[in-house]
Amino acid sequence: MNSISSLTGAHLRTYQTILQHPLSHNLPWRDVRSLLEKLGQVTEEPNGNLKVMRHGQRLVLRPPRTKDVAENDEVMALRHFLARSDSAAPALGESVGKTLLVIDHHEARIFRLNMDGAVMQQIVPANPEEFSRGKERPDPNSYFPTVVKALQSAEEILIFGRGTGKSCEMDQFVAWTNNHYPELAARIVGALVVDEKHMTEDQLIAKAREFYATPVSLRA
Repeated sequence: MNSISSLTGAHLRTYQTILQHPLSHNLPWRDVRSLLEKLGQVTEEPNGNLKVMRHGQRLVLRPPRTKDVAENDEVMALRHFLARSDSAAPALGESVGKTLLVIDHHEARIFRLNMDGAVMQQIVPANPEEFSRGKERPDPNSYFPTVVKALQSAEEILIFGRGTGKSCEMDQFVAWTNNHYPELAARIVGALVVDEKHMTEDQLIAKAREFYATPVSLRA
């Protein structure tokens, strides 16, 4: 995958337009698609949406009704995706210290916290589209091992999830990890119920940093 520093010509101009202030409303869709194809892996889904993968980050875009990407939310989504995906996830075996796992039935988001910010990796089940049709969730054995593999380099793991018991993917993951990967389970320092669907990534990271900053004896 190419880095931002490798951009030239039209690709560089498109990238600069996405980042400019105030937000641009003159951003041709074909130029945006070309930039994303330059930087990451782009596939077109059956419904016409564009799925972009880069450094473990995923972005799904709906083609605009006009030739330009004009909505503020869409431009901001592009901006945040480019920023998040600009750093590759640490290599397997490389220690990353404090980590946040946010997990539900639809996805797992792993935030590797550092002094400058956080690097996020997203993992989705094999058939996430089944959730929208109300079907039974996939067997966790097809989902959780991938999450565990991504967490191998984490020294401390904090988990956020919603609900309790069988309705809570977090509780299921903790129980499954205790049974199958006790060494990794021993590195789980907390599992908190949060309304993560109504929290921004910045709010999730701030809450995780607050937890880690609290003395171990005072942690909930």
